[in-house]
Amino acid sequence: MQSTATVLVYSDDANTREQVRLAAGRRLAADLPPVEYVECATLPALLEELEKGGIDVCVLDGEATPAGGMGVARQLKDEIFQAPPVLLLIGRPQDSWLATWSRAEAAVPHPVDPVALADALAGLLRRSLGADAA
Repeated sequence: MQSTATVLVYSDDANTREQVRLAAGRRLAADLPPVEYVECATLPALLEELEKGGIDVCVLDGEATPAGGMGVARQLKDEIFQAPPVLLLIGRPQDSWLATWSRAEAAVPHPVDPVALADALAGLLRRSLGADAA
């Protein structure tokens, strides 16, 4: 098992990024390594971090402006070879079809539900880290 997992959190709202970090915490599950967070407020910063590599999962705010997380997720899946799994924060349950369109692997409601967020994030990290080990 690797020593840490890296989760990129993208939102133009600092409070949303903080909610994700606090809700998920540093230890999602006993079978997963501790989590380190990389925060991005803009699309160029997000793309720069992904270019560096080492991101295990992306959490994207579907309501971010000017580049919303759903469009960003689709762009990542189209343009980045072996893009990390994406967890979308969606503002309305009716937006779940857009999460599917964006090719995000998971979606949770915003405001953040700590249990739903931690469960979804842990599942994506297991997939991501398992794929890295294979």
